[in-house]
Amino acid sequence: MQHGRKGTQKHPQLAMAMQYQRSLLLCVVLLIGFPLTKSKAVDVEPPVECDDLLHRESFDSLEPGFLLGAGTSSYQVEGAWNQSGRGPSIWDNYTHQYPERIIDRNNGDIAIDQYHRYQEDVDLIKNIGMDSYRFSISWSRLLPNGKLCGGVNMEGIKYYNNLIDELLHNDPVPK
Repeated sequence: MQHGRKGTQKHPQLAMAMQYQRSLLLCVVLLIGFPLTKSKAVDVEPPVECDDLLHRESFDSLEPGFLLGAGTSSYQVEGAWNQSGRGPSIWDNYTHQYPERIIDRNNGDIAIDQYHRYQEDVDLIKNIGMDSYRFSISWSRLLPNGKLCGGVNMEGIKYYNNLIDELLHNDPVPK
């Protein structure tokens, strides 16, 4: 895989994913940094109240140009742990072998089932008005045998392409 400008020109989806990553990092910095700052405006103005739903506009009065985003971990959201050619991950092995070491004995076998419901998740991202979304890739979904020489799972490639296409179709990034 090529890195840098030349590689991203050949792979616009990779460039978009990198842009999402930078946006998420900025969002995390703002979310962590903003409450830690001590300014007279924070001390004087009343807190913003969120009515029924959280929207990007909820933050505009606090910080104009604020970017609202979300991030997920593949193990925690995808589910479908043994479907469509996915191999077991370290976490699958650990949670199945030692369920008593997890407080609620839970695992990522189903999670929130983003593997089957990614379109609904992207719709939520769009409806909330998020500007960015960061997701991680389950390498055991792409390389079920743990190595490139063990073969690439095309169903895994298809899933991530579908997720990226759905994100691009719904265009959560501001113009």
